[in-house]
Amino acid sequence: MATTDATFTWTPSAEQLERANVARLAHALGCSDYPSLHRLSVDEPDRFWRAVVDDLELELAAPWEHVRDDSRGIEWTTWFEGARLNLATACVHVWAARTPDAPAAIFRGEDGTRDEWTFAGLSLHVAKLAQSLATLGVAAGDRVAIYLPMCPEVAVASHACAHLGAIQVPIFSGFGAAAVAQRLRDSEAKVVVTADLSYRRGRRTPMRETIEEALREAPSVEHVVEWRRDERTWSVPLGEGTLPPLDVPAEHPYLLAYTSGTTGRPKGALHVHGGFLLSIAREAAYQSDIRAGDRVLFATDMGWIMGPWTVVGAGALGASVVYMEGAPDWPDDRLWRLVEEEQVTMLGVSPTLIRALIPKGEPNADLSSLRAITTTGEPWNAGPYDWLDEHVADSGRIPIVNISGGTEVGACFLSVTPMAPSKPCSLGFPALGQAMDVYSPAGNPLRGEVGELVCTHAWPGMTRGIWGDDARYLETYWSRFPGIWTHGDWASVDEDGYWFLHGRSDDTLNIAGKRIGPAELESAALDHPAVVEAAAIGIPHEIKGEVAWLFCGLKPGAEADADGVKAVVASALGKAFAPERVLFVSALPKTRSAKIVRRAVRATALGEDPGDLSTLENPDTLKEIANVV
Repeated sequence: MATTDATFTWTPSAEQLERANVARLAHALGCSDYPSLHRLSVDEPDRFWRAVVDDLELELAAPWEHVRDDSRGIEWTTWFEGARLNLATACVHVWAARTPDAPAAIFRGEDGTRDEWTFAGLSLHVAKLAQSLATLGVAAGDRVAIYLPMCPEVAVASHACAHLGAIQVPIFSGFGAAAVAQRLRDSEAKVVVTADLSYRRGRRTPMRETIEEALREAPSVEHVVEWRRDERTWSVPLGEGTLPPLDVPAEHPYLLAYTSGTTGRPKGALHVHGGFLLSIAREAAYQSDIRAGDRVLFATDMGWIMGPWTVVGAGALGASVVYMEGAPDWPDDRLWRLVEEEQVTMLGVSPTLIRALIPKGEPNADLSSLRAITTTGEPWNAGPYDWLDEHVADSGRIPIVNISGGTEVGACFLSVTPMAPSKPCSLGFPALGQAMDVYSPAGNPLRGEVGELVCTHAWPGMTRGIWGDDARYLETYWSRFPGIWTHGDWASVDEDGYWFLHGRSDDTLNIAGKRIGPAELESAALDHPAVVEAAAIGIPHEIKGEVAWLFCGLKPGAEADADGVKAVVASALGKAFAPERVLFVSALPKTRSAKIVRRAVRATALGEDPGDLSTLENPDTLKEIANVV
């Protein structure tokens, strides 16, 4: 049932609210609404997290004795002292015992291939690969790099590492050799699990060749385990699957997730078994409302944090994951067809992906199986959000669960909740267990104004540091306001208590003394009917200090209209923020997760070295940018 209040895009019906996982948790804890549940989650963490474990029936080998220990300072807080578990047990093996014949994984290859795995089959395959890795000398604490396309085997490799207590290092399947080698060196990976090839946009991508080139600069790697994609076989003999999973302390390292950051220099965020499992299970269950028997499709890659989010979140709750090889927008209607064909109940997308799909037309598929859409990656702007709501969410029939966190957060800071109406483009409220605030430059809480997004308490999912660089970890997140995590996002809270993001604070433009985030300029430009994507950058100016340039991608058949774009931006933000130049290109440089890389745009426009471009899917766009400047 669509909402009738113009303020909201979605309001939970009585039936949706009654069935929501989060409403069940609130009732168990005696909370009547989301604000009271959130307060309890922050003020009484031991009670809250024990209730989560009980409610979701998460498998722990031993419970914790103390919920957290901050004796070394908030920056190094540890969680669930005394607890023992294995994440592979909680996400696969326990479900093989509970529902052995239920679907756990579905592979949809770009070439039309379809495979389906049960939980029993997935569990056995995980145990077999774990035994093979152990035969190669992989032990607890060793790093195993995973360079695979999205397929059930990526979950097998991930859980096999957890089964052994090894640390998985997922690497974007589209990276070139230099980027792969950099991550292999930094993590000192012992083994690489890769594929011989994958398919993307109708082409065969030779992944093993990339690994062989990367190994020339990665001396720590002792073995390569290859999944032969077309034959569905492994290059090593699989074990019998009799090696039991290793129960480890809650703080045992689980995942080393790399993020490029704003400088292009990768940071390895370290996550642990207990904190990652409980944080992601909480998020998938109480925000995206996933439950056993659901089917989850997230347009992602294992090298983006939403890959592990999907594998762990769906697995912990007994849901099935639809693994989509290749690009979500090739052929044009593939994503929507997969929702219909696989009866997907939760779809995950980024705003950039939706903007890319809009010119291809309305979905020509039955999307009625969807119960929720989860979105993340960057702030929304109104036009694409409204399109998603109208054509995919059925004008408020189901919620758009907009979330925001990060690789280092290990879950999310802010999220729409199934317990409250959602506003267009809003992040809803602080997620359960997250003590969020918005600070002024002086460190004072702000409401009704844009400020720095901060977290004032430790949380279970936060990174246990940057791999091999404690000083960088402290400088990046804890130096701005001592004892406070500063995330690097602009945020605001409106008069109704709804939270919004306004782009990265380290991307801020300073135009004639007025500060503005590039996302706001881009959002305004996207209101022009000819513009499909935009990147705003700051250019030095002798008088104003800095002026804005806008690089815009045009919709098919549209004509360039620089004056019109300037007028739209000036109308939305004021004449002071009208861009000095509007330049048109066929496409902007993006990562495989569809994020526009502004630093590469700016460096190219200024004739500077753009730095590491290994994350780009379309680096040739930079030549076009250089030509139009």
